[in-house]
Amino acid sequence: MTQADLGADHRFRGREPRILVVEDDPTVAQVVTGYLRRSGYTPVHASDGPMGLELARQMSPDLVVLDVMLPGLDGIQVLRELRVSNQVPVIMLTSLGEEEHRLRGLESGADDYLTKPFSPRELVLRVQSVLRRTSAMPPARVDGVLRVGDLLVDRTARVVSKAGRELTMPIKEFELLVFMIRNAGRVVRRDELMREVWAHNFGDASTVTVHVRRLREKIEDDPSRPALLKTVWGVGYRLDLPAAGAGLP
Repeated sequence: MTQADLGADHRFRGREPRILVVEDDPTVAQVVTGYLRRSGYTPVHASDGPMGLELARQMSPDLVVLDVMLPGLDGIQVLRELRVSNQVPVIMLTSLGEEEHRLRGLESGADDYLTKPFSPRELVLRVQSVLRRTSAMPPARVDGVLRVGDLLVDRTARVVSKAGRELTMPIKEFELLVFMIRNAGRVVRRDELMREVWAHNFGDASTVTVHVRRLREKIEDDPSRPALLKTVWGVGYRLDLPAAGAGLP
């Protein structure tokens, strides 16, 4: 993230974004923190799961880079503990061939992932992309509230409620929901979701699939028979507005 980017971002004005790197390999940690520091971030390193969880609670990072294989507590356990009370963006690091870990990370609330070995520059680009999207919040007079049936989506406060009950929703789920509402009635392809929500021109389709499934579990009365967020087989997904009681600003 350049200084110009930082200056345009209201949330980071006057300080560098704080990135918590939870990685037990000292060589990988040194390379990652070095690249992040040179890119305008303030990285803090934790070498095991318990230390990462404690630092996350103490420093309130703007983003967490979290390895799956960690001593003490593994990355999946750390992520699940974080998600109890914290929706900070999380990028998981998994080893080649660890598809199960990758899917478990996404299921547990990870926003993105990278497979080792990876390019540190690619990681920096992913960090930039996630922070840019999660911190760019329009003024309240423009942002408003989206309403779909008994769902209320406050884009300013980044809060979603269903029938008056607030839902716990990580950032990527929130962005996916907002994007689908704003494109209601239109079939959205998986590659378009990867591009528009995750800012990737390519990627694993399971990322989208897992996030859609998690989102349905929260917004649908019966996730096994979705009435709002529907699958269009072989193409992608479509969000259908209820016949009455729905509104977009």
